[in-house]
Amino acid sequence: MTCQLFALSFDANQPLSLARFWSEILGREMVDDPHEGVTLLPGDATGFRIRFPANPEPKTGRNWMHFDLTSASPAGQQRTVARSLARGGAHFDVGQGPDEDHVVLADPEGNEFCVIEPGNRFLAGCGLLGALSCDGSQEVGYFWSAALGWPLVWDQDQETAIQSPAGGTKISWGGPPFQAKTGRNRLRLELAPPADGDQRSEVDRLISLGATRIDTGQGDVGAVGMADPDGNEFCVLTPR
Repeated sequence: MTCQLFALSFDANQPLSLARFWSEILGREMVDDPHEGVTLLPGDATGFRIRFPANPEPKTGRNWMHFDLTSASPAGQQRTVARSLARGGAHFDVGQGPDEDHVVLADPEGNEFCVIEPGNRFLAGCGLLGALSCDGSQEVGYFWSAALGWPLVWDQDQETAIQSPAGGTKISWGGPPFQAKTGRNRLRLELAPPADGDQRSEVDRLISLGATRIDTGQGDVGAVGMADPDGNEFCVLTPR
């Protein structure tokens, strides 16, 4: 058994406000979290929590990970964009051309996300949160495939993507060129040891795959801070 993707940790200057925005956009229930203050529950059995720890530091540079939201129709795409703008989001320029079918937005704290056009074959069947789209190397895609036990569903021209065998949100890496990393990532994965395993064994396994231990200085008591082969921070939680 491999570890499980338990949660996505999403740093926020105002956790309650940012969680409320994403709760309304994703249609997820928002609950108090004894560890991080506020959490969005998974939308279904294939999903993961989204936790909003407080971070007073302002966002600098573009995030290494962003959400790709799917659309079932042109009208549905327009509704998602309108709902995001009405709740404090804004259009965001990443150099996209005027003929692009997807819409790039930022949430109220400047975190980028995309609303993908209907008919996108890569995200077909993935649900509203179609992908966690990341800057990253082919090597890191292979690492996360082995770490989570999720098969590669794309591996071409140094671009990779993985997906749980149960379906749901994909995680993708765009290959080079990479943007410069500016400090600790604001979006980070949180892993839970398998039900029949333990934290120490899982940490040792991840190190054997290419991860390193790091000191994050924050997070759940007992959580082990780590970095993947590209230097992206994540943690292995204590058994739940």
